[in-house]
Amino acid sequence: MDIQRIRQDFPMLNRTSETPSLAYFDNASTTFKPQVVIDAMNQYYTSFSVNPGRGEYNLAYQTEEKLEEVRSKVAAFIHTDSQNIVFTSGTTIGINMIAFGLGLNILQPNDEVIITESDHAANVLPWYEITKKTKAKLVIIPLDNQQRLTPELLKKYISTHTKIVAFAEVSNVLGTRNDVEALTLIAHQYGAIVVCDGAQAIAHRPVNVTQSDVDFYVFSGHKMIGPTGVGVLYGKKHLLEKMDPIMTGGGMSIQFDKSLKVTYASIPYKFEAGTLNISGVFGLGAAIDYLTNIGMDTIHQYEETLKTYALEKLSKLENVIIYNPYSD
Repeated sequence: MDIQRIRQDFPMLNRTSETPSLAYFDNASTTFKPQVVIDAMNQYYTSFSVNPGRGEYNLAYQTEEKLEEVRSKVAAFIHTDSQNIVFTSGTTIGINMIAFGLGLNILQPNDEVIITESDHAANVLPWYEITKKTKAKLVIIPLDNQQRLTPELLKKYISTHTKIVAFAEVSNVLGTRNDVEALTLIAHQYGAIVVCDGAQAIAHRPVNVTQSDVDFYVFSGHKMIGPTGVGVLYGKKHLLEKMDPIMTGGGMSIQFDKSLKVTYASIPYKFEAGTLNISGVFGLGAAIDYLTNIGMDTIHQYEETLKTYALEKLSKLENVIIYNPYSD
């Protein structure tokens, strides 16, 4: 992997003398964008700039085609079907959609929702609210000495009362990776639904939601060299069909009348009320192309090399404490 060539693709890494170069260590918060992503967003405004699904003219149809092309790219990127891909504004709204659109309907008093003590607020606060509203119990699992949610720990805390298990594939603070496939297998043995926050994993290693059998997987474009304000909610078809939309409006219904009868569109469109961040979707497609061209396995292997190098050098410094050398 030619790192110097790749750096040339990112305007933020090629700043002028007036804006000095950066050593950037905040990718867990948000990533810089390559020029091709910026160009793809600009392409929407300069060559399309209309609303898909709102008109019967060529430009609207072409914009819709482009949007669905990106949906197919996302589906291929995580190994699923396009109908299982919902465009959102990011990970936070995706988890809220699951919590309020499904969790609110299926949880009852004495049911349990499992999360971990290392989860991001986006995967904590929605479950706080839902368990309060439904009088279900929120179970917060501590981590092992390697800062992971292990299958053994999950077995210790899960029960027949558990309805939802929600966790991050990779911790935004600790960097550790949880084994999604192993944890999902255990959760399903108890009949629980698995919600995985993939925001910190999606740009760093291959993701295969079919292989892991995870029920829901959510992530944000801006964590994977894409734009802010766009993200993805993946859900299994039968669960998406059970979910209620938490936002209603234009584009997500087929018809409605004065008798209050409403017919919603099929999935995924019933969850995409209003005008999407269309330029963001264009940019997300370009980000996926960029990552795919490098290769997710290649990216993961290079990051492992960087981790090994960093740990070796940092461990020699007396004024540095390494809290988690086990990050994966």
